[in-house]
Amino acid sequence: MSIFKKYFSLLIVILISLNVAHSQPDREQVGNENLLNISGGAFYNYAQKNKVNIEVNIWGYVQKPGKYLIPKGVTVQDLISYAGGPLVDANLDEIRLYRPKNDSLHITSDLIISLDYNDLFWENEVSPKNKINPVLLPGDILIFPGEPRLFFKENLSVILSVASVLISLGILVLTITRNN
Repeated sequence: MSIFKKYFSLLIVILISLNVAHSQPDREQVGNENLLNISGGAFYNYAQKNKVNIEVNIWGYVQKPGKYLIPKGVTVQDLISYAGGPLVDANLDEIRLYRPKNDSLHITSDLIISLDYNDLFWENEVSPKNKINPVLLPGDILIFPGEPRLFFKENLSVILSVASVLISLGILVLTITRNN
């Protein structure tokens, strides 16, 4: 499991490096008239007309990962809701918000903010002091790490499949040896 985390982290760093290596496009726009012709998978347009809209990404174990065009002022909770929430395989206590360097926003270096899903949504006391729910900035990337999990149903299915093959092979061997 530790090796998976190392490789996943390396993959994320490579993807982020490739994304940051290119010049930073303008990720803020007013309205969404020019975006009506954009199509393709994993692009979700929640832009509002006559408002400043920004581009952000959500990757990993969520229902609808991809690029989102959202109004300025949207929070992490809002983006998670837009993306349909986490998948059952998501590691909810290791959510990362990657905020790339952006001179126009006075962010002098890349930042990684650690978040816990339970702190965002299930805290016992509802108070702004106890909740960490950052407002998203242009270019932010929310990452939901995870790994596929097998539950009892899947484990039983695998065990029964292997057992079925072994029993069939055993019957075949017995049939061949008895006929000879």
